[in-house]
Amino acid sequence: MEISGIISAIVIGIVIGVLGRLVVPGRQRIGILWTILVGIVAALIGSAIANAFDVSDTNGIDWIEWLIQIGLAALGVAALDRSKARR
Repeated sequence: MEISGIISAIVIGIVIGVLGRLVVPGRQRIGILWTILVGIVAALIGSAIANAFDVSDTNGIDWIEWLIQIGLAALGVAALDRSKARR
């Protein structure tokens, strides 16, 4: 992976993480770095799932892939917030 791929993964992770955080209702007790990390992981896993279902490469914007990634980010943010709340 080249440096441009790493930078684009971070940027997409930020966007996906923030959108996932907006989907989760209420206040989350996790920091922005955790949000970015959850977003990057959700983007990678979401892309793999979209590839597995053959919906990652469509004409125009890949809405289904984005929805999968945002849903995974929302689940990740909610799970991380719950784990921090128990401590």
